[in-house]
Amino acid sequence: MNKKTFKKEFAGRNLEIEFSPLAENADASCLIRYGETVALITLVASKQDENTDFFPLMIDYEEKFYAAGKIYGSRFIRRETRPTEGAILTGRLVDRTLRPLFDQDTRRKVQIVITVLSIDRENDPDFIALLGASIVSSLSPIPFRGPAAGIRVAKINNEVVLLPTYDERENSSIDSFWGGIKTKINMIEVGAKESQEDEIEEISKISFEKIKELVSWQEEILKNFEVDKINIKKPEVDQEIREFINSTLKSHFEDKYFKETPQEGYKNHDQATDLLKEFLEEKGKLDQLAVAESIVFHLLDELVHESALKHEKRFDGRKLDQVRDIEIFTGVLPRTHGTGMFLRGKTHALSIITLGAPGDSLMQQGMEVNGEKHFIHQYNAPSYSVGETGPNRGPGRREIGHGALAEKAIQPMLPSREEFPYTIRVVTEILSQNGSTSMASVCGTSLALMDAGVPIKKHVAGIAIGLMTGSNGEYKLLTDIQGPEDHHGDMDCKVAGTKDGINAMQMDVKIDGITPEIISEILIRAKKARLEILEKMEASIASPKKDLSPYAPKIAIISIPVEKIGGVIGSGGKTIHAIIEKSGALVEIKDDGTIYITGETKESISIAEALIKGIVKEYEVGEILEGKVSKILDFGAVIELSPNKEGLVHISELAPRRVNTVDEIVKLGQIISVKVIEILPDGKIRLSLKQATNQDNTNTNHGRN
Repeated sequence: MNKKTFKKEFAGRNLEIEFSPLAENADASCLIRYGETVALITLVASKQDENTDFFPLMIDYEEKFYAAGKIYGSRFIRRETRPTEGAILTGRLVDRTLRPLFDQDTRRKVQIVITVLSIDRENDPDFIALLGASIVSSLSPIPFRGPAAGIRVAKINNEVVLLPTYDERENSSIDSFWGGIKTKINMIEVGAKESQEDEIEEISKISFEKIKELVSWQEEILKNFEVDKINIKKPEVDQEIREFINSTLKSHFEDKYFKETPQEGYKNHDQATDLLKEFLEEKGKLDQLAVAESIVFHLLDELVHESALKHEKRFDGRKLDQVRDIEIFTGVLPRTHGTGMFLRGKTHALSIITLGAPGDSLMQQGMEVNGEKHFIHQYNAPSYSVGETGPNRGPGRREIGHGALAEKAIQPMLPSREEFPYTIRVVTEILSQNGSTSMASVCGTSLALMDAGVPIKKHVAGIAIGLMTGSNGEYKLLTDIQGPEDHHGDMDCKVAGTKDGINAMQMDVKIDGITPEIISEILIRAKKARLEILEKMEASIASPKKDLSPYAPKIAIISIPVEKIGGVIGSGGKTIHAIIEKSGALVEIKDDGTIYITGETKESISIAEALIKGIVKEYEVGEILEGKVSKILDFGAVIELSPNKEGLVHISELAPRRVNTVDEIVKLGQIISVKVIEILPDGKIRLSLKQATNQDNTNTNHGRN
């Protein structure tokens, strides 16, 4: 098998790309290795154009359990099924970097598949996934304005670290991934802990230099290959239709599209569509509607850009740095554990908190991530939120991405598990969409957490900054972009954080990218808007409520010696199941001896706690205890002191007189007071009923039924 191999040392490790006929039926493929993390990247393009009005690009990131040397999945399946959240987010990360670099008039199906074959638990595959996807895109017959590359950069103990390991990222104050081409940055993903704007700027500049280095290396590699690219057919439209669009419809949009309220703008857009259909029907050219609508889209693009660049005029009449009107409500639902409703213009988000037991955590099992997740944020955007009909088929990639971004923004402000052991699930329902819904979900979640009484450190808010660029390099930033500005704009950059710093940042573009200098301006603009929003949120609810909802479960935490864990669990779980059954509380035991007791009432928790303490109790000679008669024998009575501990009262210790039969004194199930008189070396306990009672008491009824 013929091979071409290219090697480079990068960030202290070996980077290697191999080209071979391994996936020879693909249009382009490569095997890429960094350390002992290996991925196969393939690209296949259809041979004919699809009948669609968008570029049908699919990027799939495939996690394989065998890459980590594990057998996972249900015991009845034992194979990979649907992608994990991590796999979806990595696929989106690659997609967001590469998609703007393809010609958007391409109508051929393009599928890039990234299959992780080996993972060394140090090197995250996202780095080689993007690098390899750029290489195969450059070698494919589909026009591509690359190469592109990306790099993960962290800040750990005030030091910038390139391509940090998984363990290093756990201790980072900033964990970021940057994508771009040789001249621009076009994708940003940042998780931070109240980092300052200048820290993000510093990392952006370092990342950009490394991206340029990786792009230059790809350019050298590509010189070894001859690549034939296809010609992309641009939409062709009848000249008569084009003249109608550039005269009648352009005048209509100029006069009526930019109105004081979005509702008027949308209404006038619909009127323009009706005018176009009437014209085409009159001319007998209705078959050209799709192409004509494409021309109209580009016309609106030009008008929206021109309005912002030349006149600093926006779709709804706001100033370029103006945030839409905000309304805030908390406690809007009676039975839920906490709610926050955040309204910004026509973007409406309702965030709802549910508090659960520690055992209600989300179990994660995958190639990269394994463990429990105790804070979960999920984002839903039903079709009615955009005034459309459609089936509800569960969250798509967009919903998962938006949910993860808000989760990343809130996470640093959450209390420790020792302080607040609850599992927290937040669901944000987007009731109405008009831009920046992910940032509205951040604000709604922060409000809901305080309403629920979760002791978060401070409020978190988010804002989306847009961009309009001109052909001569001029540009304008737009604060708090809404639907049309997002749809026709060149960038959507979301920044979320507290009054003291940035927690999350995410940027996507529709152009080739932006410079670090523009990133600096974005951060300044975002901070101004974020502080303005935070002021309004704090005016509504400034700190977490002191008490949890009466409908939230109660949790108690106790600790027992590790060697006592087996006694609490019992043979086959018999003891712990008995505790749960008797108390009605949920009991979760950790390996270090920490026990979480969760119940609907304080009484159920108290019962479970007493039972557990009884099990692990160290008994002492001379102690007076209460127990239940569990067995009656010829020579005495067995007393249950706790669910897994019994003692024996010999017949001679039942009463201060001769006793002929045990049941003269005690009955089965009777609760009696007994005294510990001896603890044998094997742990068995000898008890006395007569010594537990007063010496002058001759009453034989020493207990209760």
